Amino acid sequence: MSVKSLQIFLYVGLAALFSWWLVQLNEERLAEIKIAENSPDFFSTGYFKKEMGIDGVPKSELSAAKMQHFKTDGSTHLEKPVMILHNPNEAPWSIKADTGVMAADGDNLQLNGSAYINREASKTNSALTINTSDLRIKLASHYAETQAWAEIISPPNKTAGVGMEATFVSPIHLKLLSKVKGRYEIK
Repeated sequence: MSVKSLQIFLYVGLAALFSWWLVQLNEERLAEIKIAENSPDFFSTGYFKKEMGIDGVPKSELSAAKMQHFKTDGSTHLEKPVMILHNPNEAPWSIKADTGVMAADGDNLQLNGSAYINREASKTNSALTINTSDLRIKLASHYAETQAWAEIISPPNKTAGVGMEATFVSPIHLKLLSKVKGRYEIK
């Protein structure tokens, strides 16, 4: 074997080794990108968002202990979310849950785990509490629904059933879907 052949063999071997190294480097980079795609692109602790109507009056408020936004599907994941829905001349509705996911459209909010809905008493309305779970809310229409058990309490009355539909704007509409039982006190 001549010196020239040995040099060519050495160059080809170094080129193959360099190519292999570039392939390994690129595979590691792609793995890092896949991990980054499935992770939040931004987050917040002590999250708060207020939406105003065109008249400048608060329409809704959303707060959470922790918020994470995911770029892949545009969803926002919330821990301990609290949603406040405002109505003109009425007490606001407060909706609390364990966790929640806001869809990319900003209108569909899925509350997971226990959900507590509350409206304080006002001059025109009595206090109202709803205990349920796994609640879906359409923010634009102030509409909520669940297929889970729900309990509506307006002291001293109590009604419970499976499945619920609710509209939180005037006129207020609460509907239990099945297996409804109630206890009412007459004064």
